[in-house]
Amino acid sequence: MTLFSKSLPLAAVVFAAATLHAQEVPAANLPTAPSSVLRQESEALARPAGSDMIFKSPGTLPGPVGATVELPKDGPLSLSLDDAIALGLNRNYRILYDRANQREVKGDELTVFNALVPSLTFKASSEADEINLAAMGFKPSLLSKFGLSSATFSTIVKVDVTQASLNLDQQIFNASAYELYRGARREQAVVDLNTLNGRGDLVLATGEAYLKILADQTTVTNAQAEELSSKTSYDQATDRLHTGVGTNLDALRAQVDYQQHQQATISAINDLAKDTIQLNRIMGIPAGQELLLTDTAPFAELASMSLEDAKATAYLHRKDFLSLQAQIDVARREVRAVKYQRLPVLAVNGYYGVIGQTEGLYHGDFVAEGTLKFPIFHEAEQRGQEQQISSQVTALQQRVADDRVAIESQIRSAMLDVNAANELVKVAQSNVELAKQELSDERDRFTAGVDTNLAVVDAQATVTGADSQLVNALYQYNVAKLQLARNTGVVETRYRTYLGK
Repeated sequence: MTLFSKSLPLAAVVFAAATLHAQEVPAANLPTAPSSVLRQESEALARPAGSDMIFKSPGTLPGPVGATVELPKDGPLSLSLDDAIALGLNRNYRILYDRANQREVKGDELTVFNALVPSLTFKASSEADEINLAAMGFKPSLLSKFGLSSATFSTIVKVDVTQASLNLDQQIFNASAYELYRGARREQAVVDLNTLNGRGDLVLATGEAYLKILADQTTVTNAQAEELSSKTSYDQATDRLHTGVGTNLDALRAQVDYQQHQQATISAINDLAKDTIQLNRIMGIPAGQELLLTDTAPFAELASMSLEDAKATAYLHRKDFLSLQAQIDVARREVRAVKYQRLPVLAVNGYYGVIGQTEGLYHGDFVAEGTLKFPIFHEAEQRGQEQQISSQVTALQQRVADDRVAIESQIRSAMLDVNAANELVKVAQSNVELAKQELSDERDRFTAGVDTNLAVVDAQATVTGADSQLVNALYQYNVAKLQLARNTGVVETRYRTYLGK
């Protein structure tokens, strides 16, 4: 059975707050370069996501295809929201895949860079050859023409040669290769931005899953309390029936109400267990790991933010939007690389070494040459490549324009959700108080014999609905704030501020 932290019902937690303080969300300037964002751990305004928590499995079991399956720890794992995000960022498989993709692109960048740096190689060899001159056409009749006697000149010759050389190849001027290298560096920036975008998605998913479990815990607590209250009403109706002052209808009605609350409790516990499994999957830990959440569901009103400020923040910090802009830069450099193929390429190459008989004398051997290559006619191929890449630039520019519109729409929707959910929480709080007061009054009337327990059952159902609405409203409010932070591109570094933590 999944364990969860013992806390008061959500309504009690909310009403226990003395005041509801507004949280300021300043539009601080976060770094936009991927390398700067990846190194922002030292910045006070942009606290890194998560904590320093590390999960160590007590053991593993053999899995399919040589894989291993981690075992859960004994007992519940104490977990804050920061801890959950830290585990997800370190163990989630999508993040691990993005990191591997970063290393792959870095390798591609080094491969392109290798075309611009000197290539220096060393070569050494030693050969022992035996040559049959007669087989190569040096017959005795031919040797006599050179004054050589076939009796004294052997047609079988043995040659032992040893040589060593240092070889150098260097492109002095290759504008096309240089632009391709600059494009490869920008491609690394694209991958970094995509990785950061994935981290933001993970923070959002982890936050939603954590808040969902908090809501489930409150639902279970409320359901158990309402089940106990319904059991009390059922016992009272049964006692009244046995003493002859109640009716069988009242007892049956109370029993049905009690069993309905039992069903609600079972369903709530089941939902909590399934949502715990989902959070474990997002964090990359064993699915059967029990959790003990240490944070409570926060409720802090979010200070108003103008649409223009939110859009400006998103255009600066949305990693998907910045990635498209970086892709445009990469494509433009590829266009220039194709254009520069029309320019000459200047290179030098050569070698220096020694050569001689293995057991004899050696002497120096070298070659030094420079080459200048001019493209004569590759115009059709170059124009075709240029048009293909230019069409990609146009498509990317259209995507950027569409993304600007989409970002504004997402921010508007998120702001509407935040405002609506905030009002829903306030109304739900009032409904819970009114429903509890109504239930208390109806119980007093039933105890005094003024009314049947039908009104008590109806009032109990009203309290159940009000509690459920409050839990859902608070969950929707916190998720809406996280979604707004995600839509403005700062969820990874500002989720605490948006949640009021």
